[in-house]
Amino acid sequence: MTLFVHLTTAERVPSVRRSGIQARSRDHDGLSGVFCLPVLPSYQLTHQWTRELRRGGRRTPMVAVDFRVPDDEPVLVGYFAHDHERLPSAEAAALIAGCEDARGYEVFIPRRITAKEIHRVRGVNQVTGWRYMPDAHGRFPCPCAGCIPRGQYGGAKIRRAAESRGY
Repeated sequence: MTLFVHLTTAERVPSVRRSGIQARSRDHDGLSGVFCLPVLPSYQLTHQWTRELRRGGRRTPMVAVDFRVPDDEPVLVGYFAHDHERLPSAEAAALIAGCEDARGYEVFIPRRITAKEIHRVRGVNQVTGWRYMPDAHGRFPCPCAGCIPRGQYGGAKIRRAAESRGY
C-alpha cells in the first residue's frame, strides 16, 4: 500500500474524518478526483503545494491528510502544467521520488478517498513550498487577468510594471 498526502483546509477535517476526501478536483481532461503527493523523505517536497494553495487568500490553516491506496491502483502523475501519465500508484510514487527536482509534480487519483483509507490527519508548516511555480524567483510574474485577478494584493503594481516593459 502506497502512502499519499492530500492538503486541505482545517475546516474540512470533520467531514474528511467522517466521509473521506470527496472527488471535487478536476484534472486537465475534466475527470473528477483527488490531487495528492506520495509521502517522501523530504518534508519540503511532500508538502510543496501548501504555500501555493494558501495563496488564494485562505485564512484557515492547511492540514495534511495521509491515506493509503493499493500499489497497483492506476493514478495519473506528472508536472502540474503538462500532460499526465497513467501509472500504478507505487510506480508513480517511485517516479516522483526518483526525480532530481520533484517540485511541481502531482498525483491525481480519479476517485474519492474513503474514510477507511485515511491513515491520519495532521497539521503542516504553513510556509512550506513555493508560490506561483517552482523557481519563480527572479522571473517577472504574468500580468494577465487569469494569473493576477483584479483586486489581488499587488496586482496593480505588477500590471503597471508590465505595461512599462511593453507586455
